[in-house]
Amino acid sequence: MAGKSLPHDDALGAAATRGGDLTPKMRDYLVQVYRLCDREGEPGGYISTSAVADSKIVSAPAVNRMIGRLRDLGLVDHEPYKGIRLTPAGQQTALIQLRRHRIIESFLVSVMGFGWHQVHEEADRMAPAATDPLIDRMAAMAGNPTHCPHGEPIPSKDGVIAAPEDLLLVDAPQHTPLILSRVRTREADRLEYLKALELTPGTILEVHHAAPFHGPLQLKLEGSREGYRIIGHNLAEMVRVRPAS
Repeated sequence: MAGKSLPHDDALGAAATRGGDLTPKMRDYLVQVYRLCDREGEPGGYISTSAVADSKIVSAPAVNRMIGRLRDLGLVDHEPYKGIRLTPAGQQTALIQLRRHRIIESFLVSVMGFGWHQVHEEADRMAPAATDPLIDRMAAMAGNPTHCPHGEPIPSKDGVIAAPEDLLLVDAPQHTPLILSRVRTREADRLEYLKALELTPGTILEVHHAAPFHGPLQLKLEGSREGYRIIGHNLAEMVRVRPAS
């Protein structure tokens, strides 16, 4: 689980991480497995290899070859009919790499003036080549952020992350003050639309009405001139909130 230290018996994975034996592509796979599990609500759970192949738009044999290499290094477990999951060493490595990605996103938005819908792919390209001193400088210039522009927590230097205590907007109680904590989509058009609706991390809102049968939600925004917003159920499933108290 996130937040736990690396077990002593995971020597193989730890040695691989310390020794720099991992290529940027291998680290990218570890990050993608973490992201997929995290979006399912189980950062330490299993994910199918087909889900990894679909997300990276590569063939199943290519994914299986990479997973085999990561398994040999002690960074993933593979269980037939269950899928793959990160070992503690694999999760730590993924989170260290994810820290770079999220700090770069924060730097691009707060220092360079990019929109939050423009930075995900840029950070994907930049993170593999970024050195630790560069990331530290970016973090300092961005104000040492604790969360990325999309509201996701930034892991510590040693790969520890605080699991957010939030829930899907579609599961939130009605007529209760909420804070928008994070947005899970990275699709530029969806992010631009959410920005236009003023639905960004930190926004205080209430679910005023939720239509039945997966219908749209009517939201009441605190401090907004227009007051109410309508958001479709599918998009609301990509937004997470926590109690305002």
